Amino acid sequence: MKRPRWLRRPWQLALAGGLLAGVLVYAAIGAFIWLHAETLLANPPQRPADAALVLGSRAYLDGKPHPCLAGRVDTAVALAKTGLVKQLAFSGGVDSEDGRTEATAMQERAVADGYAGPVLLEPASTSTRLNLSLSRPLLLAAGVRSVVIVSEPFHMWRIERLVKMSGFDQSFDVQYAAAPTSCWNALGPFSKGALREPAAIVNNAGHGYLF
Repeated sequence: MKRPRWLRRPWQLALAGGLLAGVLVYAAIGAFIWLHAETLLANPPQRPADAALVLGSRAYLDGKPHPCLAGRVDTAVALAKTGLVKQLAFSGGVDSEDGRTEATAMQERAVADGYAGPVLLEPASTSTRLNLSLSRPLLLAAGVRSVVIVSEPFHMWRIERLVKMSGFDQSFDVQYAAAPTSCWNALGPFSKGALREPAAIVNNAGHGYLF
């Protein structure tokens, strides 16, 4: 009696099982960060802070300011206009996809939003981890002691872990503002950034940045 075909090639079964396990883990991480994002959206920052630190992402899309990044800036400007923060800090280096400096693009967006207050620019970072590490001395030099970190909702859990593991929260009183950008409002956990976030979490965890 012949064995079933799948028993003749056990490596195929192992491969399929591994792929299924990977998909399930990826989906579980995605669901977790989505629930965390919804919690932060429902609980915006309440305490006044010295600055809002906006983390960068792709600056332009089809020749126009990228709506995901623009939404982050809009959220920070709203915090400033309500008096919750005294100044804005923008962190992001040159974007390989469009050649623009994210920090400068964010400053331009803030001015277009009507913001005329003080601005700090960190124009060299190329990752979330570098956003924090390169912004820290800039903020300290400006006398900042309390910070609201602004980014898209899906991004927040990883930011919180990086803040804790890097000791950023030992330098500042940190709060978080999840930006309800048009990208998030339209697609939520199925936006491009949100779908890529589990991979970023796995990568950062593998390098020991999160735990």
